[in-house]
Amino acid sequence: MKIRLSGDIQPDSIVDGEGIRTVIWTQGCSHNCPGCHNPSTHDFNGGFEVDVSEVLDKLDSLEYQDGITLSGGDPFFQIKPCLEIAKHAKSLGLSVWAYTGFTFEKLLDMMKNNNDLKELLNNIDILIDGKFELDKKSLNCKFRGSTNQRIIEVKPSLEQNKVILSKDN
Repeated sequence: MKIRLSGDIQPDSIVDGEGIRTVIWTQGCSHNCPGCHNPSTHDFNGGFEVDVSEVLDKLDSLEYQDGITLSGGDPFFQIKPCLEIAKHAKSLGLSVWAYTGFTFEKLLDMMKNNNDLKELLNNIDILIDGKFELDKKSLNCKFRGSTNQRIIEVKPSLEQNKVILSKDN
């Protein structure tokens, strides 16, 4: 199985989630948020393809990381490869964060007809949801770009079928 990435896997990030994280930059996004800080990741034909096994091998070789972050682009346009990566990260004891322009409610609706999406969400600890909104941009937002975006605790949110916000909101 292949995944389309926009750049190299980036270890040692301290801005893309709690702790020291490795960021996997997916390629492809149709949200096209004005002011997006990663517009080069929007083109679904941009970036480059790699075998998911190569990403898993890189995760196996990581040291001193608290987790991974699926970003982009939007990882929810590549559900199957991101699911394999998230499951592998969890098996290594790493936390999994993901960024998406979709709202949690939209993902719940989409998940009704997509078991892989349901399983992906079940392997994500924290989800930052919602499109970046330039008029709500704030440098005071922890781990997000605009105040409309939410930091969601995924497991309790799925259990209660409603958004449970993280303490970092």
